[in-house]
Amino acid sequence: MNVTEILKKYAAGVKDFSGANLAEMNLTSANLSGADLSEANLSVANLSGANLSRTNFSRARLNVARLSGANLSNAKLTQANINLANLIRADLRGAELTQAALIRAELIRADLSGARLQEANLSGADLREATLRQAQLSRANLSEANLRGAILTEAILEGANLHASDSSRTDLSGSNLRGAELKQATLSQANLSGADLRGANLRWTDLSGANLSWANLSEAKLSGANLTGADLTNANLLNASLVYADLTQARLIHADWIGADLTGATLTGAKLHAVSRVGLKTQGIVCEWIDLSPEGDRSEIVHLDTDEGPQSFFNETLPTVRIIIDAALDIAANLALISTYHQLAQLYPILNQAPNIEVGVRKTMLTFTASNAELLKIAYLGIVPFKDAAATQKNLITLVNRLQTPELRAWEIQDPRQTQELMTAIDRGIEPLKKTSPVNSQLNFFQAPTQTIVTNSSNQSLTVYCHSAFGKPSIQSSSDSII
Repeated sequence: MNVTEILKKYAAGVKDFSGANLAEMNLTSANLSGADLSEANLSVANLSGANLSRTNFSRARLNVARLSGANLSNAKLTQANINLANLIRADLRGAELTQAALIRAELIRADLSGARLQEANLSGADLREATLRQAQLSRANLSEANLRGAILTEAILEGANLHASDSSRTDLSGSNLRGAELKQATLSQANLSGADLRGANLRWTDLSGANLSWANLSEAKLSGANLTGADLTNANLLNASLVYADLTQARLIHADWIGADLTGATLTGAKLHAVSRVGLKTQGIVCEWIDLSPEGDRSEIVHLDTDEGPQSFFNETLPTVRIIIDAALDIAANLALISTYHQLAQLYPILNQAPNIEVGVRKTMLTFTASNAELLKIAYLGIVPFKDAAATQKNLITLVNRLQTPELRAWEIQDPRQTQELMTAIDRGIEPLKKTSPVNSQLNFFQAPTQTIVTNSSNQSLTVYCHSAFGKPSIQSSSDSII
């Protein structure tokens, strides 16, 4: 069967060419849209500029075929062999390429938007500046592929293999790379904002200058990764491994990395405003200075080249507010407590996080976690449901006024007067709640003596208030304040 016969039959309405041998044929600009070429041999064939939309190439052989500029939109290429083929600027939008072999195929500037490439083999393929928006590439093999400047926004790459691939300046924003293999890949200047990289292997990967803002990197393996100058603003790095990673001048403002392993990592010049310094592994960390300014503009530099070095800076205590009640919590009191805290959180979102509750035989402990700057405000609000509220709040205001400059810095209080005014404003704001507060109920739990202790990140503790009858067998009418 020659080219003339094929085109003549197609024009006559024949579309079944399954199993046909069309190797090395010149079908340039031919129209075979919707034809069945499943299991056909088209190796080394010239199909440049051809209209092959909706054509069935399932299990067909297209090795070394010329398909540049061809229209393969919505074509079916399941398990097709397209190795070393020329698909430059080809239109493959919505194409079905599941388990297809595209080893070292040329796909420069090809459009694969919405294409299905699950388990496809694209190892060594050239995908420079290709468009793969919302393409499905789960478990695909892209090892050593060239993806420089490609667009993979919202693409599905879960479990994909991108080992040693080049994705520099690639747009992977919003993509799913969960569990992907990216070891020794190049992602410098890549856009990975909002990407899901949970559990991904990024060991020794070049992420210098990459945009990882709002990315989810929890449990990710980033040992030895180059993250110099990377933007990790608001990134999730919970329990990530950053052993010997280079985070020089990386932007980590508002990043969450509790549980991360930073052993031997370099953090000199990193921007760490509003970043937790608790729950980290920091043995052997290298860090001469860090930037704590809110905008990362170096207006608040902290030098860590002292004898203690960065170890003391990166090993803080979790700031807490502990309210200990001299009574066991029962169901009725628990419901009243939840309801009151819910109402308070509606007015002051700072109380949105529920406290940890430990109930003993005789005592109950409520533990709130917060930043240093929030501790006293949370203590002021957390005591509201209890009879000791007024005395505790009075002590808090007195405490703020007594703190000296070094102490104010430790508690991150910039202006004591402003803090006092805020507490007074809080008191006015919660005035309507006082009428329905559990303290006015018949529940003994809220009448019991209390003790309030605040602990900052430097492990400095202050007993804000302790009822005189706290810890004693019977409740007395008097109270005693301790500051």
